[in-house]
Amino acid sequence: MIRKFLRCIRKGEILNGYVDKENVIPIEGEFWGNFRISGEEFPVSEIDKWLPPVSPSKLIAIGLNYRAHAEEVKLTIPDKPVSFLKSTTSITGHNSDIIYPVGLTEMVDYEAELAIVMGKYAYKTDEEEALGHVLGYTCANDVSARDIQKRDGQWMLAKSFNTFTPLGPWIVSGICPMDLRVTSRLNGETRQNSRTSDMIFSIPYIIHFLSQVLPLLPGDVIITGTPSGTGRMKEGDRIEVEVENIGVLSNTVRLP
Repeated sequence: MIRKFLRCIRKGEILNGYVDKENVIPIEGEFWGNFRISGEEFPVSEIDKWLPPVSPSKLIAIGLNYRAHAEEVKLTIPDKPVSFLKSTTSITGHNSDIIYPVGLTEMVDYEAELAIVMGKYAYKTDEEEALGHVLGYTCANDVSARDIQKRDGQWMLAKSFNTFTPLGPWIVSGICPMDLRVTSRLNGETRQNSRTSDMIFSIPYIIHFLSQVLPLLPGDVIITGTPSGTGRMKEGDRIEVEVENIGVLSNTVRLP
């Protein structure tokens, strides 16, 4: 069954729910557990604030997972997934602001990505069984301070500033992730345009690979790499990440 799970604020109340047509159905419980309907449905238009659709224990990123992107940043094509952790405090939601850390960086880039949200515990999971551990998928923007990334030679700090991981607008379950179009638009102009079938490492393999090292818990998020076409953002820019069969994640860059 295809479902769109979301978290939001309405009339001052934090709600979990899922979307049925154009209405939100509030629920109690975790999306990956036994939840129950807990209130009256209301139109999506009545959402006061979109929250990140999940609060993970871990936020794992895969780098250089599209050949053309590895080539554009002049890095070697990896023979195993390049992985790193981002701080979970970098997560923000749909229609929220990306805060430009003035004085700390002068090179803030967008990176459109498909995000995996785990639904079941996965440890030393076979590749063939990996997708059975997934709750669903959402849109992600792996915002990066490119000058800090180059300075440090590792990526965690450059990608972990507050608001540097927008996720949303919701988690879509029941879809196949293997050939979805991933695009970004900066102020309405398309900048990235690729498909998940162009990934160097497939989603089942990524889950299998990571789970050999660390347990993946329900709610954990894996962002799966970005296509070519990444670039700078500045104050006032509007960045949209769209993933086929999921939706559009939209954020605006502002100063602190």
